[in-house]
Amino acid sequence: MEQLQAQLKQITPLHQPSMDMAVRRWNSIAKPLNSLGLLEKTITQIAGITGSHHIDISKRCAVILCADNGVVAEGISQAGSEITALVAKSLANAQTSVTVMAKAANTDVIPVDIGIAADISVKGLHSKKIAYGTQNMLHTPAMTTIEALQAIQVGIDLAAQLKQEGYRLIATGEMGIGNTTTSSAVASVLLQTPVEKVTGKGAGLSTEGLRHKIDVIRQALQKHKPNCHDPIDVLSKVGGLDIAGMTGLFLGGAIHRVPVVIDGFVSGVAAFLAAKICPAVQPYLIPSHMSKEPAAAMILEALQLKPLIHCGLCLGEGTGAVAVIPLLEMAANIYQTMSTFTQFQMEPYQPFT
Repeated sequence: MEQLQAQLKQITPLHQPSMDMAVRRWNSIAKPLNSLGLLEKTITQIAGITGSHHIDISKRCAVILCADNGVVAEGISQAGSEITALVAKSLANAQTSVTVMAKAANTDVIPVDIGIAADISVKGLHSKKIAYGTQNMLHTPAMTTIEALQAIQVGIDLAAQLKQEGYRLIATGEMGIGNTTTSSAVASVLLQTPVEKVTGKGAGLSTEGLRHKIDVIRQALQKHKPNCHDPIDVLSKVGGLDIAGMTGLFLGGAIHRVPVVIDGFVSGVAAFLAAKICPAVQPYLIPSHMSKEPAAAMILEALQLKPLIHCGLCLGEGTGAVAVIPLLEMAANIYQTMSTFTQFQMEPYQPFT
């Protein structure tokens, strides 16, 4: 914990001079003021994150944290844990939805084994395994505090490594059967909201299956009593290794000043945990879309974030975060290359209050 606290002290506010210069640049471009809405705000935010008004997101990646969850043994998902390993292999072989989308978006996909319940040796899958999945949270805490902190550190280190490799934008994603159950448990505690309000059908549960899922989460929370004021306690008792790794990515993005994009519900829970661990992270968070999972909107509202797109997505894997990258690239290109009012010999628009 001391190591984490020391790293968090490196987080400083967004660089205001760079943001001011970005706003001036936007206001000089020959178009109606603020007409690109949230896209303009996000490009300005990226200037504040990186400390430069020169925006370059040409090299980007999607980091997909893969891990299993012991609570799957309770039948809370339509698929079994073996699917996590199969999809992880497919990620490495570029045969999943996010890899197809990422190719179209000129985005590298980096799958990471942070807790798959099997040994996998396949080219392209990065091994950062903390454990062979979590424990069954219905009976015991999902992981130890040490394991949770180790997984967070994996994410922080990944952010540092990827920045060193030249990546200027990181999308987050996950793959792990049962992780909407762990995410719902964490969300219920952090939002202090009843389980049934934050829990959805995940990857296609029946109504009866949803009732069982809610009951399992409720029993786990009653048994372990995670402390809503201690995000590490919540994460370790009812979270997942994929969530912990993504939490570290968001923290690492703020520490190392590289933009990190939230995907959907599971990723949003990780971002919420990061902001609870260190409130200074909140201004660094970049949303992508509004997931169909019931707590997704609650999480974004709690983080005071507005999604850039509404597509009814609920696939995971980082698909929503990757989907928004072309929009950001288009906005960045307008910001960098479009002519100004002066160049067009036009009177600039004037702001009115």
